[in-house]
Amino acid sequence: MKIETLAVHAGHAIDPATGAVSTPIHLSTTFERDIEGTYSRGFMYTRNNNPNRQALEQGVSALEGGAAAAAFGSGTGATMAIFQALAPGDHVLAHIDAYYGTSRLLREIFLRWGLEADFIDMSNLAEVKKALRPKTKLAWIETPSNPLLKVVDLAAVARIVHEAGALCVCDNTWAPVLQRPFDLDADLIVHSTTKYFGGHCDVAGGIVIAKIDNEFFQRIRSIQYSGGAVPSPFDCWLILRGMRTLPWRMRAHCENAAKVADFLAQHRQVERVHYPGLPSHPGHEIAQKQMSMYGGMLSFEAKGGRDAAMNVAAKTKIFIRATSLGGVESLIEHRASIEGPGTTSPEGLLRLSIGLENADDLIEDLDQALG
Repeated sequence: MKIETLAVHAGHAIDPATGAVSTPIHLSTTFERDIEGTYSRGFMYTRNNNPNRQALEQGVSALEGGAAAAAFGSGTGATMAIFQALAPGDHVLAHIDAYYGTSRLLREIFLRWGLEADFIDMSNLAEVKKALRPKTKLAWIETPSNPLLKVVDLAAVARIVHEAGALCVCDNTWAPVLQRPFDLDADLIVHSTTKYFGGHCDVAGGIVIAKIDNEFFQRIRSIQYSGGAVPSPFDCWLILRGMRTLPWRMRAHCENAAKVADFLAQHRQVERVHYPGLPSHPGHEIAQKQMSMYGGMLSFEAKGGRDAAMNVAAKTKIFIRATSLGGVESLIEHRASIEGPGTTSPEGLLRLSIGLENADDLIEDLDQALG
């Protein structure tokens, strides 16, 4: 099936009891045992499994072309389970320009727990090769990266780390549908389903998809059950509902973002635009190879640094000053102040999540805010 058809039908089935076309929400926390003590209907306790979570996992796994998936209550919860599946002493390679919550997890929790990590620019293959160690077990790739939209050559990095016997994980939150990490030899994909999968800024979630249902993924599955950081049935239902329109929404997000990026690249008050769809972007050629479109996220640096950037964010009328991304409404945020001490984001940088409004209205709003 083509991706649009798959998004509509994966994880969905007609309810056999009622004929309902829309999936029922199963709020029950526990399920009846058979007389002999088994669970022939497949469900025991909602932390272990739930019909709505099972449908979500099957649907997202099918969409990404994976063998299995495990859903969590947040993207960070999904990320945490992957690191927890490693052992103390294992070494992780992480992208230096990745979601700051992922870097914070590694630095503040897992380094103390016994993992070792190096934060490198994974868009530089020489750095990747140099940072490998005998104990390297996992490479964490995020492309396009957050917030500088650096593009990592997924296939090249996967080849390098596989030769070293390590796993390749791709955070594909910014590019669902647009990018197929399993086709580029990633072993695991992670999404914050809070973002584009949910699509309406009204549900939190995360998911890990495995290319192969192997021992490492089963450790993640065990952590999901034992740790209990699972999404509610209603959250699963909302995310799966969001997936049905995902390909069409992503197309509109990308078209709007491309127009906004072109406008900003020519504005006299803008120092630099970070968007892989621009031919001037250093990762443009790689993005052309591994993405079908260039995403709905971009960032730009205002001339005048922090004060100028904060002034722009204060003046927008359509763009909302808020953290997160992937919703129908356009958001603007000053990343350095969000990330706080230790941030690697330039002080003049504003990150934009381009929504589904008319692109001309978004451009007019930014134009008046930039002055």
